[in-house]
Amino acid sequence: MAGEIPDLVALERTGTGKGAARQTRRDGMVPGIVYGGDTDPLAIKIPFKVLLKKLKAGRFKSTLFNLKVEGHDDVRVICRHVQRDVVKDLPTHLDLMRLRRTSEIALFIPVEFINEEEAPGLKRGGVLTVVRPEVELVVTAGDIPEKLVVDLTGMDVGETITISSITLPAGVRATIDREFVIANISAPSGLRSADNEDEAEGEEAPAEA
Repeated sequence: MAGEIPDLVALERTGTGKGAARQTRRDGMVPGIVYGGDTDPLAIKIPFKVLLKKLKAGRFKSTLFNLKVEGHDDVRVICRHVQRDVVKDLPTHLDLMRLRRTSEIALFIPVEFINEEEAPGLKRGGVLTVVRPEVELVVTAGDIPEKLVVDLTGMDVGETITISSITLPAGVRATIDREFVIANISAPSGLRSADNEDEAEGEEAPAEA
């Protein structure tokens, strides 16, 4: 299961319409709406600086949040749209969707590599090159894996870890429906240089003959 889901704290917003939304922005807040589930839509507002910080941190639209609004039960939500000012590109409104525990959602899950000391390739000076430190997966809101674990035991130079090398939790699938690389163990830089020199000499040999 995933670790603690980050909180997104908001206030209930009274009044709707363009006039109320403009006043909310003048007060340093960003208006929004929470919809979905079996509950009526809820008008909310979030401090502009708080929302902007979260947007700059990245992955805002693919992060599951625990929405906390005083006077209402906490609910899991995901952002479906952020409206921005066409000139300043700053957030002016956001739409959040409530999720049931059985709802499917695409989230980025981090990848952890274990047993590096048991990888012959790394013992010989090879380098673990991580292509995807996190993988976008389709998961259910009530059962989100905390991480994907890659066991490097027995892996040698030149070997590649692909998505099929990882055993995904039941009911979880990658958003990409083809094979793709997670990481690989490349040769030490000294060995690569020697190989390149050998290749260069081999290319020059016919010219000398």
